[in-house]
This record gives sequence, C-alpha cells and structure tokens, in this order.
Amino acid sequence: MALSLWCLVIVALLPYVCAGVGGYFRQANLGAVDNENPRTQAALLEGAGARAYAAQANAWEAVALFLVGLALVHFTGTADQAGTASIVFVIARILHAIFYISGAATLRSVSFFGAVGAWIWLIVIAASG
Repeated sequence: MALSLWCLVIVALLPYVCAGVGGYFRQANLGAVDNENPRTQAALLEGAGARAYAAQANAWEAVALFLVGLALVHFTGTADQAGTASIVFVIARILHAIFYISGAATLRSVSFFGAVGAWIWLIVIAASG
C-alpha cells in the first residue's frame, strides 16, 4: 500500500504543478500575476495558458477518482495488489497534463482513457477481494 500512497501524493500534487504552469503563462502573456483575482485573469488566457488551467481542473477531478479507488482496495484488503495499477494511473495522469498543455488532443484523450482504465483496474482488484 505504501507505493499506492506515494502515487496518491503525486496525483494530489499534479494540480499544483499545473497551477504553476498556468501562473507562468499569466505572467508571460498578461504581464503580471493578479493574485487578488486569479480566476478572472486566467479566463483571459488563450492557447497553452488556458489549457494549463483546464488541465489543473481536470487534475483535481482525477484526485477524487483515484482516492476512491485506493479507498476501495484499502477497505477490501487488496491494497497489496494495487501498486502496478497505481503507477499506470500516475503515468497516464502526468502524460495527460503534458499533452493537455501542449495541445496534443488525441494523445491527451488516450492518456485520459489510460488513467480511467487503471482506475477500473483498481475497482476490479477491490471487487476480487
């Protein structure tokens, strides 16, 4: 289970990484970072900056999904079997953010479904317990 928990840490930090990338684009494209109204400013972004904020929102949703999967394997006593599925989920989510920000829409979708597949794998592991 320790491996899966470290994977959870990575998945939980990914939205913050995307926020940092979005902050870079706010500074680069809009000349400053408005911490009083960051969402209003982020709404002005286009291209990679806008995609970074969309990737951040999607990454937050993935945290909840992954946490549910890990909770299920934990409560069913099958957590020792969840390591590989957790690693696949993390890799797919990291790639998803990279592909999202870079504008590689097809690869973004493939990585998204890879993460969903890894999550389903966690559910199957839990169901087998």
